[in-house]
Amino acid sequence: MKRHIPNALTCANLFSGCVGVVFAFKGDLNVAAYAVLLSGVFDFFDGFVARLLHVKSPIGKELDSLADMVSFGVLPGVVMFQLLTLSNISSPYLPYFGFLITIFSALRLAKFNIDTRQTEDFIGLNTPMNTLFIVSLPFIQKDYPGLFNSSILLMAVTLVMSFLLVSEIRIFSLKFGSLDWAENKIKFIFLIISAILIALLKFTAIPFILVIYILASLVHFNGKKPAE
Repeated sequence: MKRHIPNALTCANLFSGCVGVVFAFKGDLNVAAYAVLLSGVFDFFDGFVARLLHVKSPIGKELDSLADMVSFGVLPGVVMFQLLTLSNISSPYLPYFGFLITIFSALRLAKFNIDTRQTEDFIGLNTPMNTLFIVSLPFIQKDYPGLFNSSILLMAVTLVMSFLLVSEIRIFSLKFGSLDWAENKIKFIFLIISAILIALLKFTAIPFILVIYILASLVHFNGKKPAE
């Protein structure tokens, strides 16, 4: 029975992503953002539980990628599409530019599945972190009206995030093989800082967390090559 627990968590990730997509298409980006958070929790624990129970399987890996494609690929693309639709964009066709996020998320996940260098860490920004950043934008827009009302800025964000997804930047994974402090010090410190920022700034903290994540990874892996 225990071998089905990680896959059940992955399916819960997929279900949350589907719910988020529905609400995003309805224009309720707040609920979509909370669905992403829930998907992220399930995505975090499915791998952790699989390693803890020693029940990792090929189907689990494939199922995880398929679930991530919905929760962290389709969903952020729909959110960006809606943001562009609500911006000062002049053409009814330009909002579809937001689905570049979905396309590059698919490329990112496909690359991850065949890249033997990414067994422990990531090459390129992972899709959950990218999605968290995208879904934070409507909340930031509420706190700072007009900031993301520019279609040019939103399109620039789309291009930058798409590039980061398939870049060669080495990023440390937030999935834990164990809870040993020495082995996971950088992860624990990052999570503590992130928790403090979220407590203080809520969703507005996400862009700062993203920058810290990338900079911490660059420092952590400075001069180190990924294992083949």
